[in-house]
Amino acid sequence: MTAPLFSNIAAVFSEEGALAQYLPGFRPRPGQQAMAHAIAETIRERRCLIAEAGTGTGKTFAYLVPALTGGGKVIISTGTKTLQDQLFERDLPLVRDALKLPLSVALLKGRSNYLCLHRIAQAQHEDLFPSKRDARYLKTIVSFARTTERGDRSELADIPDHAGIWPLVTSTRDNCLGSHCAHIDDCFVTKARKEALDADVVVINHHLFFADALLREEGLSELLPACNTVILDEAHQLPDIATVFFGKRIGSMQLLELARDAEIAVRTGASDLTELLARIDRLTLAVRQLRLAAGEFPGKLAASQLLSLPTFAEALQALTKILGEITSDLGTVAERSEDLSAVAARAQTLSHDLRQWCEVNENADANANDCTAEDYEGEIYEDEMPLIRWADLSPHGWQLHASPLSVAPIFRSFVENSARSWILTSATLSVAGQFAHYQHELGLESAQTARWDSPFDYEHQAVLYVPTGLPLPNSREHTDAVIDAALPVLAASRGRAFLLFTTHRALQHAHQRLQTVFAERRWDWPLLAQGEASRSELLERFRMEKNAVLLGAASFWEGVDVAGDALSLVVIDKLPFAPPDDPLLAARLEHLKKNGGEPFYDWQLPQAAISLKQGAGRLIRTETDYGVLMITDPRLVEKPYGKRLWRSLPPMRRTRELGEVVAFFEARN
Repeated sequence: MTAPLFSNIAAVFSEEGALAQYLPGFRPRPGQQAMAHAIAETIRERRCLIAEAGTGTGKTFAYLVPALTGGGKVIISTGTKTLQDQLFERDLPLVRDALKLPLSVALLKGRSNYLCLHRIAQAQHEDLFPSKRDARYLKTIVSFARTTERGDRSELADIPDHAGIWPLVTSTRDNCLGSHCAHIDDCFVTKARKEALDADVVVINHHLFFADALLREEGLSELLPACNTVILDEAHQLPDIATVFFGKRIGSMQLLELARDAEIAVRTGASDLTELLARIDRLTLAVRQLRLAAGEFPGKLAASQLLSLPTFAEALQALTKILGEITSDLGTVAERSEDLSAVAARAQTLSHDLRQWCEVNENADANANDCTAEDYEGEIYEDEMPLIRWADLSPHGWQLHASPLSVAPIFRSFVENSARSWILTSATLSVAGQFAHYQHELGLESAQTARWDSPFDYEHQAVLYVPTGLPLPNSREHTDAVIDAALPVLAASRGRAFLLFTTHRALQHAHQRLQTVFAERRWDWPLLAQGEASRSELLERFRMEKNAVLLGAASFWEGVDVAGDALSLVVIDKLPFAPPDDPLLAARLEHLKKNGGEPFYDWQLPQAAISLKQGAGRLIRTETDYGVLMITDPRLVEKPYGKRLWRSLPPMRRTRELGEVVAFFEARN
């Protein structure tokens, strides 16, 4: 590692600096340089910085330059695997080479992203596939496994992410055989972790970051190496991801995968136990019966609501019983093979987690709301952390959760108890310029904060349009009114639009309406809808078509980058307030209220503002982009709190007149 170059940061970003000489088209940006200086100071003094950088600031280079020249080991965590790959394959090599730094860089993903040689051999032997297509995919995977260096499944672009073959050829923390595996010397996960230990810079994602944090908290071996600097990009995602990792969850998919792996292990190593095989079949049935017992309603429900249903309580008891019996039986034959030993350990863990969810004192959820701020002071361990029990029901599956009321104590302890520099950055961390809500969520009230506005000329590049005469968003006719209001704008923009919805129901209804309208008006713009293909496939087609209209829900509100003429209109149907009947949100709001807070203004409004900024951020991605942000929710201008929301958005020209929107497009088309 070279000596620190903090004093040369201004020169690096100057017109004649290293970046300008190495990167064609590089231009100095005051915000980028100021952000780099702030991060350099944070690294030098081993502090924590929360940094918001508007779109176009160039935050990636702003943190890479001081991080790479600051000395010591660096871990960079991103929000998605896509951004992780972009950092590793493009941005990091560019900066490293421009600065002529002899640094080694490693990419580390969660183990499910790497092929497992043991699981591949097992899949070949058992010949049990979800479909004939998956059987064909296996042949491709086997061939790839013989030649690949990294074993990263993302290199097999021809096999969809959702293909049923992936769980059969990758491992999880639960089913990995570890040092007992016959393929340990060639294990792709082991190789990736060794590279990470030896590297100067390690690129990970937030899920792996929290998986490592959880192992440390439980006193188990850690995944990630010690480091001097931690950079958490797309940091607005951290509170939600931390909530998942620091709670407990058990789901239908885990149990069905356990049943599948247990059946394979028993048939291979204990085929004489026919009664155990019969019980494994009954486990699969019990998992599905639990979903049927919950009723047709999909969504999130408090544990008390579900357990009040006699059919659900009975099905849960039956599932707990059969899982316990299987756990006991597997324990008696665990020593016959490594596979049996592994599934026995998994069964024991899942059985414990299921019983724990069932046996939690029914008053625990309510008591969590009675906790005061003092209860969160000091070091918090899982047994002391208030947990809220709830369930997430999909049409065909379920997950039972016990989630922490707050992740602030444990996250604060990570930061304060480590001699590291911490940089948390994103384009959407503040509300109307203030960071208080985000700091409170993560327990980082003492962290320094800084923000840099986007360098884009939003006043000339974009228009914020809120149509008049729209019904309130909770009305039955709202989605039809959204489409009616959007049609003349779509005509003016000639397609090239994202329509973002807060619910899948509204998305589906809008899709049906637009299919009819497109046929009637003979509009030949491609009409794409979430669910028709993977997100990456839909985005690739959207970019290629140049005039498509894409309908998306939550996953399209962030992490989507479509620069240029392909996207010139973003329509948001409603202000993105979280559903008030979400059991975890309801518990948090009740807790706030009991402790003298204002649930709406202290939690719901800031959360909505950050989500709205994410959706709006899809529109302008470069200095030459232009477009209209259309928000079809009258509350943005008719409610007193609306001003706080639109003041959190980029400074676009605002209008309620359709004529101004049409004229804006006519002047540019």
